[in-house]
Amino acid sequence: MWNMKKIKKMILAGIALSTLFAISGCGTSKDEVNSIKVGYFNNVTHAQALLMKSEKSIENAFGKNVNVKWTAFNAGPAEVEALFAGDIDIGYVGPVPAISANVKSNGDIKILSGAAKGGAVLIRREGSKISSVKDLAGKTVAIPQIGNTQHLSLLKLLEDSDLKPVTEGGNVTISAVANADVANVMARGDVDAALVPEPWGATLLQQGAKMVLDYDEIYLKGQYDVAVVVVRKEFMENNPDMVEKFLREHKTATQKIHEKPQQVQGKINDELKKTTGKALADNIISESFERILFQTDYSKEAILGLANISKKQGFIKELPDDNLLYAVEKEGGKR
Repeated sequence: MWNMKKIKKMILAGIALSTLFAISGCGTSKDEVNSIKVGYFNNVTHAQALLMKSEKSIENAFGKNVNVKWTAFNAGPAEVEALFAGDIDIGYVGPVPAISANVKSNGDIKILSGAAKGGAVLIRREGSKISSVKDLAGKTVAIPQIGNTQHLSLLKLLEDSDLKPVTEGGNVTISAVANADVANVMARGDVDAALVPEPWGATLLQQGAKMVLDYDEIYLKGQYDVAVVVVRKEFMENNPDMVEKFLREHKTATQKIHEKPQQVQGKINDELKKTTGKALADNIISESFERILFQTDYSKEAILGLANISKKQGFIKELPDDNLLYAVEKEGGKR
């Protein structure tokens, strides 16, 4: 026979056990994670991220129960590794690293939204006789990084003008030079031209470099992605409402860039100074924004074009599958 004391102990143990399971379950249920980790660059092409961070709009949208962690990166590959490791849930990154991440992860990293297009110029040092892409024959051209968007854009320009880099038996030398060092190597005569993103285009032009091709002459009349938003598939599927809320804030930030340009540029510049210790001159940030198209849509044509060049150059082994590359909204608003 069971006595009352034993029955009470059994009931209390059952309550404690069910409570433990309930608490454990809360930690893994959809849309109840307590953090969102966002990656970005301290660069004007990632303006939406800088504006949202400055205004704390993501923090306000999610409320006190969700911790928003911002992590700044200096290069796409480092951000991609953070995405693979789960250290970043959503990130602003160039289209080329986004493509590479998608292919290498078999679709686990997806393009969620567009962010910025254009935003790069081909310039030459003063005294060099370059007025078109054809004049780059026998010259040295600087790009920020091998395999990045500007590098692939330059390869496309050369191909369209029947030129090749020396690595492919041609006579155009391509040299990876940090954006901050381009002015010095140009002054020494080590490079003749450079394809650089903003704000370095505006900065170098102010310092005496000359324009060869403006942002809308580089590729697809400037309608090519220079920054996109990517997301981890696992995070997106487990937290669809959080992803949609983030997207709403991203779209709002994009609208603000167009509606209140001076105010927004001021906030972004303040954020740059706060995080890097340096702000851009007002005329530099203003000129940079004139060459960047801030849009939330992405260009599949541009992304496929960059993917084709990436594959040809051996940066990726295969082209991405459209069905795996994009986080397309489906029926019912789910992705």
